[in-house]
Amino acid sequence: MNPLKNICVYCGSSPGRLDAYTVAARALAEALVSRNIGLVYGGASIGIMGAVADHMLRLGGKAVGVIPEALMRKEVAHYQLSELHVTQSMHERKTLMAELSDGFIALPGGLGTLEELFEIWTWAQLGFHGKPCGLLNVEGYYDPLIEFLDHAQAEQFIRRSHRAMLIVESQPESLLDRFGAYETPIVEIWVGKDEI
Repeated sequence: MNPLKNICVYCGSSPGRLDAYTVAARALAEALVSRNIGLVYGGASIGIMGAVADHMLRLGGKAVGVIPEALMRKEVAHYQLSELHVTQSMHERKTLMAELSDGFIALPGGLGTLEELFEIWTWAQLGFHGKPCGLLNVEGYYDPLIEFLDHAQAEQFIRRSHRAMLIVESQPESLLDRFGAYETPIVEIWVGKDEI
């Protein structure tokens, strides 16, 4: 079992179309607090980001935000957090979030959420870290993405072993259970069309 002290959550600064997205953010916060796991996230007070952080704090959990100085106003920084780190760049933000975290979960979100997820998953594929990466697939939000990833694997652009690194669940508890049992795979090198 992996000791999970802090989980990084990538999510939108918008609440999205469905109330279910905010409900899921709060459910994830409840699951984290119940396991004494802290939250690391993008530091905003609005949208899904604000919902997960507010609920963590309401339940007595730890919420650590990391936000670039340039986005302090645009994303409306959350000043009631356990800790708020202000960085000089997006690269510094993502690096610090990765360093502070023992795993990475994407809730529903937009371009930023997808970019963060794909970067941290790529780092795992390359062996830069051995931490679990997952999708909390709320109301089937990520179904089209999952279908595309399976297509990319079938077309031999994503290795089966690398595709398996991304854990997908629709319930926070199930996702965290799998994170706790995660074993870092041996990183393999792509040698054309064949699996090693």
